[in-house]
Parts: sequence; C-alpha cells; structure tokens
Amino acid sequence: MLDLAFIRENPDLVRRAAVKKGLAVDVTRLLELDGERRSLLAQVEGMRAERNRRSDDIPGLHGKARERAIQELRAMGGEIGRLEPLLQGVERELEALLLRVPSPPAEDVPEGRSDADNVEVRRWGELPRPDFPILDHAALGERLGIIDVTRGVRLAGSRQYVLRGDGARLEWAVLSYALDHLLGKGFVPLSVPMLVREEAMRGTGYFPGGEDQAYAVGRDGLYLIGTSEVPVTAYHAGEVLEEGDLPRYYAGFSGCFRREAGASGRDTAGVYRVHQFYKVEQVIVGRASPEESARHLEFIVANAEELLQGLELPYRVSIVCTGEMGQGQVKKYDIETWMPSREAYAETHSASMFHDFQARRLRLRYRDGSGEIRHCHTLNNTALASPRILIPLLEVHQQADGSVRVPPALRPYLGGRERIG
Repeated sequence: MLDLAFIRENPDLVRRAAVKKGLAVDVTRLLELDGERRSLLAQVEGMRAERNRRSDDIPGLHGKARERAIQELRAMGGEIGRLEPLLQGVERELEALLLRVPSPPAEDVPEGRSDADNVEVRRWGELPRPDFPILDHAALGERLGIIDVTRGVRLAGSRQYVLRGDGARLEWAVLSYALDHLLGKGFVPLSVPMLVREEAMRGTGYFPGGEDQAYAVGRDGLYLIGTSEVPVTAYHAGEVLEEGDLPRYYAGFSGCFRREAGASGRDTAGVYRVHQFYKVEQVIVGRASPEESARHLEFIVANAEELLQGLELPYRVSIVCTGEMGQGQVKKYDIETWMPSREAYAETHSASMFHDFQARRLRLRYRDGSGEIRHCHTLNNTALASPRILIPLLEVHQQADGSVRVPPALRPYLGGRERIG
C-alpha cells in the first residue's frame, strides 16, 4: 500500500507504474474518493465537535432556549447519522482501490512484459559436460529409489510426491545447510505457523489478487501459506519497534502450499512445480531508507549465491523486468540454476525489495531517533527451496555409474557420505 499523500502528489507516476506492471488501477477514481472522504470527514468531525460544544451549554439554558437547543442537537445528530454511512462507504471503496495500487519500480528496473525482458547481470560456474547419457531428476530419483511420484499422486493427487530414504535425508541436509549458513550471517531462525489469518495474506500483498493460488481452510477462516515470508514479515504487525533494534534479520522455515492454478507443460513433471514444499526464507525488516534497502537486497542475494556455490551448482542472476514484478515489489532479482535435463537455467530463487509497501498494510513501524513514528522497509529472498533445488543437485552431480556425488558442503549433514547410489 502506498501513502495517500504520495499518490496525491505523484498521480502520473503511479499510473505509469500500473501500466509498466500490467495492472489495472483507476487512479482518477481513487483521488476522487480521497477528496470525498476528506470532505465528509471534515463535515462529520466538525458537526461532532459542534454537538459536543452545544451539549455542554444546555445545562445553563432554560425554557424555550433549552428546547430549541435540544431540537437543534437532535437535528445535528440526524445529519451526522446520515453522513457517517456515506463516509464509511467511501472509505471502504477507497481502501479496496488502495490495496490494488502498485509500488513504482526502481529506476534501474528494466521495462518489459515477460521473463524474456529480464536483464542478466552475472553468471557463476561451469556448465557440466558429461560424456554419458544423463537422466532427468525424476528418472534418476526413481532409479535410486529416492523420489516416488507415483505413490505421491496416489496419496494426494497431481503434483504430489514422496521423498524416501536418501531423498528425504538429502532434503533435510540442504535445508539444514541453508539455515546454518544464515545463522552464520546473523539471522534469527523462526519456525512459523503454516496456517495464517487473512490479515497476514493481505498485509504482505498476496491478497487481494492471489486468492486462486492459496489453499483456504474456509471452516476456520485460515489460509495455508505459500511462503514463510507471510508469517515472518507479519510477525511484528501492528507493533512500533525501536530504531536501534533495526534491521531485524529473520530466517523463516516452513512448509509451503500453492495451488499452482494455470501451470502446465513440463513444469508440472517431476518435482519442479508441486503443491507442497519446504523453504528457508530470508526476511529483513529495516529502516525507511532506500539506500539501506538497496544494500540489504544485494546482501540477501549474495547469501543465496553463496549457498549455490557451496552446492557447486552453476547459476545466473537477473534483474526482473517491470511486467514480471509483483504489485508491491520495487526491485526484484531472480536466480536461475542450471538444470541439465532442460538444457537451460530455471528459477530456484527470487529476492524482492518492497520499501514500505508491506509495512503500511501491516502497520509495521518504528520510532526513529527524533521520536517520529515511521513505517519500516521489508525485503525477502529464498535461501533454498526443496524439492526444486534437488533437481539441479541430482542432475548436475550425477555420475556415469548412476550414483550422485554429494558436494563437500553437504557431507556433514549426510554422515560424511560422498555419494548417493
């Protein structure tokens, strides 16, 4: 959510942001409603103040003057009663529009409509050149007895799976490896609820607009999270933090659930795009400083890159174009890891900078050194998500004998084993 004062002062900038992100937002109507709200609010508050003043005068009045004053108060009360529902209706419509307004992209974000317009900024690692026929992760996992899609689908329907034996151990290993790496960078781990109230989904910007991707537990009014970003970012919702306690670095761990409505093609094969997965998420809550937020964004991207380098997986980093960004994102990076079976890089990580977009919706604030209350800035990034990370891990490190080499960074989490086979 953007500050109304900012929208009033920069309506054309907000309109351009909506066009760049491919979003339909009626800024003109929003500003009309803002004017109506301020006018109605001034009338209601003025009449309330006048009513209170006149009420204080009544005890000193007598006779017809008293009767006339009481009648005038009743009329004033009736007018207030007429205006208050109008004000509430305007406020509801205004809030609904505000929840759809996008954050303007940063100046260095490339314009574009699809991921083809993303701009690559760097690559790391040599692509594997095996001298034997490679298997994709699904076939390799089945041969090794560590991925069982057939029984997963039988248990829970499409895009489900079971990791068994060394597959389960490998998942636990990569997640523990990611958490330990972030602990070394000063992050505080949070194991968070996977069911949240609607306020948390709305506050982090997933609602309105993302309802079709979320699993709803209608009976209880709760939603399964698609990322621990939601409960971790909302962890301090409604609070006023102290500037000296910022930034807060959190490493959220949780299961994640996504309907993946509309997904099709090869992304639905194997374990690339599934309904349930686990993720270690970096979340930063910081001061209202664009410069500081930009440094935080580079920091969390670097952390994710270090994890991939430790796993010896080639990857590339791209700045996401305006048309591929979400409503609240000011700047976003994607990290794509090489997947041999695709003969292409594919997304495994994303990092987003929001400025105060989420914090305003969550009423997440801090008191600065001068005592002023300000909204925080928030950022998040995937440290590692499984089972998707298992795809390049298995495919890049597969050996001619059908085994999989375990990178040294993971061996302490697998009892020192050097191979899975």
